Parts: sequence; C-alpha cells; structure tokens
Amino acid sequence: MKIAYFVNQYPSVSHSFIRREILALEQKNVDVARFAVKVDRQKVIDPLDKEELKKTRYILECPKTAIVTAVAKCLFEKNVTMLATLVFAMKMGHKSERGILRHIAYFIEAIILHYWLKEQKIQHIHAHFGTNSTTVAMLAAKLGGFTYSFTVHGPEEFDKPAAINLPEKICAAKFVIAISSYCRSQLYRLVDSDTWHKIHIVRCGLDQSFLQEKLEMATTSPSIENNTFVCIGRLCEQKGQLLLVEAVKDVVAAGYPIRLILAGDGPMRPQVERKIAEYNLDRHIEITGWIDSLQVKEYLNSCKAMVLPSFAEGLPVVIMEALAVGKPVITTYIAGIPELVEHREQGWVIPAGSRQRLTEALIEAVQASNTTCEKMGLSGYRKVEQYHNSATEASRLAIHFSS
Repeated sequence: MKIAYFVNQYPSVSHSFIRREILALEQKNVDVARFAVKVDRQKVIDPLDKEELKKTRYILECPKTAIVTAVAKCLFEKNVTMLATLVFAMKMGHKSERGILRHIAYFIEAIILHYWLKEQKIQHIHAHFGTNSTTVAMLAAKLGGFTYSFTVHGPEEFDKPAAINLPEKICAAKFVIAISSYCRSQLYRLVDSDTWHKIHIVRCGLDQSFLQEKLEMATTSPSIENNTFVCIGRLCEQKGQLLLVEAVKDVVAAGYPIRLILAGDGPMRPQVERKIAEYNLDRHIEITGWIDSLQVKEYLNSCKAMVLPSFAEGLPVVIMEALAVGKPVITTYIAGIPELVEHREQGWVIPAGSRQRLTEALIEAVQASNTTCEKMGLSGYRKVEQYHNSATEASRLAIHFSS
C-alpha cells in the first residue's frame, strides 16, 4: 500500500510526532511519500529531520515553468472538473478569513500535488492539521482519482472552524483522525451525527526505541537534588510562559530555590525576556532557543519536573516525552491533557490562567521528595506506554488507510 502525507511545513521542530508516525507506518509496510508546501531549511537542526528533508518534495520549490505546465495540462485534460474545483475553492475563500486570492493559490498548489500523486500512482493522501494543508488535499482529491483524510490536533482548528471550512472537510473526507477523545468531541459538534462514524481516535505516540531508552534512563537516573524545572515549547501566547515567569517570581519571593529553563523560541521571546529582566530573574530563568531531540532528552533527564502551563492545546507530545523519561509534569486542565495527566498521579494539573495555582504547584513540586517524583514519573511512563506507543497507533491508522 502506498499513500502520501501532506503538511504545510515539514519537517519542523514542532512536528516530530508526524515524523514518528510516518516512520512507524513504514515499519508496518506502508509506503509513504512525503509532500509539503514549504520548509524553513535553516530551522531543520535535528539529524532525523534532516533525513526527512531529503525525502520530501516541496510545492514552493517547484519551478515556475513546471507550475504553468501543470495548470495548462489540467485545463486541457479535465477542463470541466478543473473549473468546478476552482469555483469550489473560490466559494471556500469567500467564507474564510484567508480570502479568494489565497484559495486560488491553494487551487494551483492542488493541481501540482494532483499530478505528483498521479505520477507516483498514489490514490490516497493524508494531511496533518485541518487548516490549509487539508484544503489543498481536498482540492487535489476533487480534481479526481484520489481520496483524502486528515488529522485534527487543535486548538487552532477549533477557534474558527467555519472560517477554515472544517465541517465541509470532514464530510468530504474518507475518514478523519482526532488525537484525543476531547478532540473527537469537538469534531462531533461540527457535523451531523450521521457523519460521526468517520471520526476516529489515533493518538500521537513515541517510538518503542524512545520508550525503552527512556525507561532505562528513568530507572538509572540519580536522585533529584536540584530544583530545576524545564518548559519545552514554542514561546507563543497559547503556551503561557509569561504566566510561568510571574509564578517563578512568586516562588522566589516565598523563599524557595528554583531554576527554570525555557527550552524553545518564538514570537513572544522579547516579551518573556523583558518580563524576566523586570522581575530580576536572570539568575533563575534561562531561555535556550530552539533545541533538537537529543537536547530535549538531556533537559528532561536533568530536571525535577516539566512545566507546561498552556492556555490552549491539543495534547502536547512534550508531555508524553517528559512522562516517558519518568518525570512528573505540571500542566493545565484543558483539552486532551487530562486524558494523560491526572492531578497528583502523573504530576500536578491546575486551572489554566491561574497564577496562584501555578505557584502553589511549583512550590509543592519543589518540596516533593524523590520518592514522590519517581512514583509520579513511573505512573506517567506506564500510561504513555499504554496509550501513546507509535507502533500501536500506526497499526490503527494503517487499518483506516487500507479499508
């Protein structure tokens, strides 16, 4: 069986779960061709991502002559279908915030993708995220000869589902994947119950070698004597790092020792840096910038707990990674997170946006004994192994592709 994967930007430091999913499918003898709209080559720092870079074909790197040729060929071979698909794309654009011109661009991208799929004799394409990548996949399928499916993660898809035509995408797809029960419930809200049978849960996962490596590290790691916490993620409004800086200020003011590593980068870095300077927390908080998967492992293994006080999420893979290395997690009670982390079982789960509760959780974690942290971490490891093993999830996904 040969299928195509299509993503807006791939590989990416924040899309390691897609890479794991593809590689796990290939272990199940599913032949996966990789296509993407674009890539920021300067930000591809992980060795595994560099390998994916070589295997991926990019629409925006396609020569202009090839684009013109593909459009002309489509006009000659299937003018009626092409016109109907263009009209459909323009109607979508009229309803969306992106507008008609952007959807005409998606239509042209779909033509290129259509011929690439035809060239490789691929009959099904799977997109990740219900935004523009699924728009292009749906338009390519409408040009004929292919079916499509897509994975919804959230939270972006749920902010303005009508503006991205998400209900129409669900109805036209062969099937739709939700990454959590919460995610599936939000998709149920958008379509008639007669369509619910199309929506299935396949969770993001960690590969078996990763899980085994993490187990060995967790069972041989030295006692935790430091109070270092790590927050891994893009510095953006939905991750809550500004609130975390305020909570660290409160922890320090209360007389507790704490060190926080913000591992990542993003648009809110200047604001976060200003807040750190304003509170005179330079000795307590460090920002690393982008890190690769090996550094993620190193930071997780050296911390007491991982902190992610998000305001909006799907189900962050970094939580799975932290639990897999045997570290408890401080996070928020939103979206799919409570399906993996229970309060005082695998860490501390607090209301999103609560500075007081975040401060209290940090202090409780600082005071927690090694035995408590190890017990939480082991519980988290077992839960990740049970529900987020990429080999198991790939088997579920392969069944949908072959049906």
